Amino acid sequence: MAPLRSARSRQGHRTRVAVLLVTIAAGLGLLPGAALAAPAGQQLNAADAALLAGVRLAGLWEMPAGQMAAEKGQNPVVRQIGAEIAKQHEELDRITVDAANKLGAAIPTDPTAEQQGWLKEMKDSTGARFDQIFVTRLRVAHGKIFPVIGAVRASTRNPVIRDLAEAANTFVNDHMTMLESTGLVRWAELPPAALPAPAEDGLLAAASANTGPQMSVSTTVVWLVFLAALGTGGIATWRMLRRT
Repeated sequence: MAPLRSARSRQGHRTRVAVLLVTIAAGLGLLPGAALAAPAGQQLNAADAALLAGVRLAGLWEMPAGQMAAEKGQNPVVRQIGAEIAKQHEELDRITVDAANKLGAAIPTDPTAEQQGWLKEMKDSTGARFDQIFVTRLRVAHGKIFPVIGAVRASTRNPVIRDLAEAANTFVNDHMTMLESTGLVRWAELPPAALPAPAEDGLLAAASANTGPQMSVSTTVVWLVFLAALGTGGIATWRMLRRT
């Protein structure tokens, strides 16, 4: 397959607010249990593929979101961190595309319909309301992907995915810290953590599964946990923004 290009290199053909984030949960454009084509010895399992696609989608919507914040944020701190988040996602997107090319893996090229809706929501808002939407949307999204990065990093057998998880962990943690520095995070209304179930049915066990009979069971658990986290996060986000 032809090498992929980073989102930054494609922006000349799109409007600045056109693109962006399969949340690691339900936004993934990959089917559960389907392994992606990869060089011998580097076959991807479902959790590896979920991380690769999820990090790619994160950049696809958070880059333009950060650019919008840099341009129209009311709070100077929001403008500053928006520019920095967009810049860092440009680098993380390059790392993700390089990883996909090394693995011969297919990754998303456009944000999901939901993510495009978030961008439109930001585009249509101004002033303090824009600042609140920007911080709320990005903080909830980062909070959902952060534990998944850790689970995959702890269990993957693929060195390329391991390196990607380490890079993503650093960027996502930095972004949460920056968003929290705005003072706009509504801590009491953040969605509760979607903790993995104990024993072999948990998220960590699912992330460590490769192929074979365990794949279908573990993959199902991964998607159930991700979907539960997505639903909880979406409801909490809606409630927070409704009060703005």
